[in-house]
Amino acid sequence: MTSVLPLSLVAVETPKLGSTVFTWESREAKPTPVGERREVARQPSATLQEFECHISTLNPSMASHPPHTHPQEELIILRDGELDVHINGVNTRVGPGSMFFFAANDPHAVQNHGKTPATYFVFNFSSAATAGMKGQAPLPAAPGRMGSSIFQWTDLKVETTKTGERRAVVDLPTSTLANFECHVTTIKAGLAPHAPHHHPDEEILLVKEGQLDVTINGVTQRAGPGSIVFVSSGDEHGWNNAGDTAATYYVMRLKTESTPTTAVAMQ
Repeated sequence: MTSVLPLSLVAVETPKLGSTVFTWESREAKPTPVGERREVARQPSATLQEFECHISTLNPSMASHPPHTHPQEELIILRDGELDVHINGVNTRVGPGSMFFFAANDPHAVQNHGKTPATYFVFNFSSAATAGMKGQAPLPAAPGRMGSSIFQWTDLKVETTKTGERRAVVDLPTSTLANFECHVTTIKAGLAPHAPHHHPDEEILLVKEGQLDVTINGVTQRAGPGSIVFVSSGDEHGWNNAGDTAATYYVMRLKTESTPTTAVAMQ
């Protein structure tokens, strides 16, 4: 007689995250002891062991959690309000639009000492290299590798482009990523930053303000403020400003040991 394992004991492989537009309106806010939380994604992707993303709102006088560490690297983008960011024993006040990066195993936390709620977007990246950092000491600071960092919105240098503006943030490897590139783009009404294209590294967009029409593999979807776009490796993609005012969005491009050397276009 053949035995059948209970369903709870059968391993179920989590499907890989493909290219997806997560609109702000589609994310349900659920109350937490310190504010609110909106889930976005928690799945492997073509080049990441896991991509986790959520949106937190922290009420005044509250902390996200005590300082803690973890091997996966984390980027946070502050939508509104103010936060005190704790990294390795140092606290820094940041305002809307600012970004901060927590390198693998660095102690970190955030607190809201402002008078209004603070809402921020959380991106956690786990690559194959992340497992090797579990339980290890943080890697020491080194030239040419990104460590824990704070990027104040007001400090980002603005460069004028043909279609609007660009703010460079970082373009470096990290403790667990082969390369992490981030910039902020502003495009004028009715314009596109580039023609539809594809590339091997995975890409994440966060719309700061304005309206984008995002086209991925021939399908177009509107993405407004607070929307997050995940573009999988090799998928053809492009976007244009569909509104009457300028549109500004953050761009993150990730390379890991699993990123192909060349992109294969989606058929």
